[in-house]
Amino acid sequence: MKNLNCLATLAAIGAAALVTTLIALGSQGLRHFDWALLPYALATIFSAAGVAYRCTAWFQRPPTKRYWRQSWRLYRAGRILPNTAYVGQFAVNNFAAQRFIAHRGRMRWVTHLCLSWGSLMAFAITFPLVFGWIHFETPADDLSTYHVVFLGMKVQEFPVHSIIAFLTFNALNISAVLVLIGVCLALYRRLTDGDALALQRFGLDIVPLLLLFVVAASGLGLTISAHFLQGRGFSFIALVHAASVVTLLVSLPFGKLFHIFQRPLHLGVGLYKRVGQAGSPAQCGRCGEPFASQLHVNDLKQVLHELAIENQLDGPVAHYQEICPPCRRRLLALNHGRNVGKDHGAPSFA
Repeated sequence: MKNLNCLATLAAIGAAALVTTLIALGSQGLRHFDWALLPYALATIFSAAGVAYRCTAWFQRPPTKRYWRQSWRLYRAGRILPNTAYVGQFAVNNFAAQRFIAHRGRMRWVTHLCLSWGSLMAFAITFPLVFGWIHFETPADDLSTYHVVFLGMKVQEFPVHSIIAFLTFNALNISAVLVLIGVCLALYRRLTDGDALALQRFGLDIVPLLLLFVVAASGLGLTISAHFLQGRGFSFIALVHAASVVTLLVSLPFGKLFHIFQRPLHLGVGLYKRVGQAGSPAQCGRCGEPFASQLHVNDLKQVLHELAIENQLDGPVAHYQEICPPCRRRLLALNHGRNVGKDHGAPSFA
């Protein structure tokens, strides 16, 4: 228990309590809560607690804390409207369009687009339904119309046999198809690409993809069973789907899918890099060449100090972080050569 992070624990308890409260209030005192979806709700509460715990612990790390604080400081210190416009553009390019991955290959870009949009669509639809925030009603005097009720208020109505109804009731199927396409492309790359094979780990890289595949395939299987198989196998498919979704939600804070919550921090990183590039560059204390922004070098020194990693040097260069990467490699080779020379009685390098 000594390794338990008290602040992160409080955040986890608060997140679980908040989600529980939102379920109770949003479903109007559980009046519109579907008790058949209770396992999904409990898994969501647990997942929210786990995500809050890990995010809080992650933000307490010196590098993350430094990036976060500096991003907000730079955002407020500059012109708010241009900074907001830049962050918005960065969000569209790197989140909506996933362009940060496009330069690595078209197939990887399509893979990320399908996985991200398919998953976001599924979450955006599933959570309000599970929480009881949204339900559908059919008036007794008009059985051909659906009313969409959100938080107790009627927000939309549409005919049962309209295009809107078709898209509404098949949105989860559309998201499942996108996820399946993304998973198949990702698995193909990871099983055929030499670089991916050399670096990937089964539990970290393959298992989440297989879990997403089971969730999406079983979700589609429910629709296929209900509409084309006269309900055959529906109970078994529903059990598999429930088990896979619960497993996905419970594992969300602890596996690779946690980067869903880490990725938004890159909005601040983009602004940080932009401000750093506009400022004065840091020049190497050995060769005099610029190699990074002075802002980044100063922050890196501060983070290393907080981690009790001191890179102070004796000589004209006061800190190791003031030396560019090429010169670091040269110094490593020179020092290695000196040590080898001492061991064999040979003259050391100048």
